[in-house]
Amino acid sequence: MMQTVKNVRHLVTSTKHAVSELTVPVPWGQIRGKVWGPDHGRPVVCLHGWADNCGTFDTLLPLLPQDYKYVAFDLPGHGQSSHRPPGVPYYFQSYVADLYRLVKALQWEKFSIIGHSMGGNIGGMFSALYPEMVDALVLLDSYGFLPTDVKEMPEVMRQGMEELLKYENREERVYTKDQAFQRLQAGNPTLSEQSACILLERGTRQVEGGLVFSRDFRINLKNIMRFSTEQCLELQSRITTRVLVLLAEEGFEMRFAESNQTKLIPTIRQGYREPNGVVVTLPGDHHVHLNHPESVAPFITDFLQSNGPSNLTSSADEPEPAKL
Repeated sequence: MMQTVKNVRHLVTSTKHAVSELTVPVPWGQIRGKVWGPDHGRPVVCLHGWADNCGTFDTLLPLLPQDYKYVAFDLPGHGQSSHRPPGVPYYFQSYVADLYRLVKALQWEKFSIIGHSMGGNIGGMFSALYPEMVDALVLLDSYGFLPTDVKEMPEVMRQGMEELLKYENREERVYTKDQAFQRLQAGNPTLSEQSACILLERGTRQVEGGLVFSRDFRINLKNIMRFSTEQCLELQSRITTRVLVLLAEEGFEMRFAESNQTKLIPTIRQGYREPNGVVVTLPGDHHVHLNHPESVAPFITDFLQSNGPSNLTSSADEPEPAKL
């Protein structure tokens, strides 16, 4: 039986977009998010990055085409969505299944994906498994796949399993509003003050004595489900839709990628070549889409509205990054 989608609250912002809250029932609770745009607009799902929430698209989506319907949701264990059941790890593949649940609930048969960081990897995997459902893929400071050296995998798996047992009964820490703000910026020093406040809106909840971060602490544990370069390339080859990769000059590769992953990333990058793919490098940091959406929006708008990516400047074959 198809699960129903509930619009539980309606808001009107100062932009042309109407924004509503979204709730989708799932077996362990609910997935929550936000919807921008008209009911019958061209569907686009927006996937946030690790430890963020769907607020990461608050500044970008009002700058994108107004006749599209954008659905951005908090991944399980993030924002206002339910945590996974006790004792259950946050496997990467489970997020891909979450996306499948969502689009089935929305009754979408064909849609576009905009994914930031980990959300881009979820979008890449989904586009490989369900190529017939995706008509455009936008990766924001993400390559869609993140390979790991096979020699590193046993240690990674061991560490992740040990962390799960060690921290599963960890008590939540209570913060004041200022402390929560400082804690978020300490972990994400490139976030502007406005961007940090946006993420805190859905990223914290009120408890007795102050605020706690709403994300599940288990998302911080080592991800034990990894993919080799060979597996990533095979999956990448199954993507049939157009792909736009927008990279930040001071983004993921510089700040977050593990040393063994950095040397494998160029191989994945080469997979996004014209006529079906284009890579553009922009000035900015990992959250450039949130901090400076005006520098990102024109590329996404042109890409979504065009029949192909040929009108975009590719950095795959050019030594200089594209500038706005």
